[in-house]
Amino acid sequence: MGSCIGMVLGSGLGSIVDRMEIGERVPFSEAGIPTAGVAGHQGAFLLGRLAGRPVIAMAGRVHLYEGHDAKTVTAGVRWMAKKGVGTLVLTNAAGSLREDQPPGSWMVISDHLNLTGTSPLEGGPNFVDMSAVYDLAIGERLRAIAAGHGWHMGAGVYAGLRGPQYETPAEIRMLRTMGADAVGMSTVLEAMEAKRIGLKVVGLSCLTNYAAGMPSATLDHGDVMATGRNAADKMIRVFREWMES
Repeated sequence: MGSCIGMVLGSGLGSIVDRMEIGERVPFSEAGIPTAGVAGHQGAFLLGRLAGRPVIAMAGRVHLYEGHDAKTVTAGVRWMAKKGVGTLVLTNAAGSLREDQPPGSWMVISDHLNLTGTSPLEGGPNFVDMSAVYDLAIGERLRAIAAGHGWHMGAGVYAGLRGPQYETPAEIRMLRTMGADAVGMSTVLEAMEAKRIGLKVVGLSCLTNYAAGMPSATLDHGDVMATGRNAADKMIRVFREWMES
C-alpha cells in the first residue's frame, strides 16, 4: 500500500489546496476523466506536499447526476491508487439531519447508506466485504485533534443519493428513520471502490445546511459553497496536525 495520502475535495472545500506545496497539476482531461461541471469543483489533480507529507488532492469530482456512470465517477480513486495513494480522505458538503450537528460543523463518516441505485463493482462477482469501509481509528484521531482545538466533530452515518435535486421533507424523515445523520450526492461510490482496491478510507462531511423540513433549512448551492469555505480552515488545522504526527 502506498504512503501517499489522497484527498477528494467537495463543494467549497478547494481552499485546502492553498495550503499545499504543489509540484504538479494534472487536469481531469489528461487523466481520462470528464471535466467537473459543478461550481466549486476545479477539475484537476494536485500533486504536492502538506505538512511535509506527500499528498494528491483531487480538486473536485464528477457525479452521477451529471450523466456519468459509477465506473466514471470512481475513476479518480483508481488513478490516485496507481500514483501511490494508500490512505484516501473523502470530503463532501452534506445536509445535516441532526440539530446537534449544525451548519459549519464537521462529521466523521462511520458508515454509509448507498441509495444511489448503482455500484462501481457491477460487471463481475465483486463480493467485497463492506462491514468496515471507513477507518474508524483515523476518524477518532481526527476527532481528538479537533477536540484539542476546542471544537466538536461529530460522527455518524452518511446517506448518499443520486441527486441532483435536494431531498423533500418526507424523504428526510425516511432517511432519519433509516439511521442517516447526514445526506449528500457523492462519496459512497468512491468509498466502495477504494475499499475494493484495498485503500484505507476516511470520510468527512462538512455540514453546510440543515436538511429539508428542519428549522432554519436553506437549500442553495451558493450557501453550501460559502459555508464549506468558512469551515475548511478548521479542517486544514486538523489535517496538518494529523499528518505531522
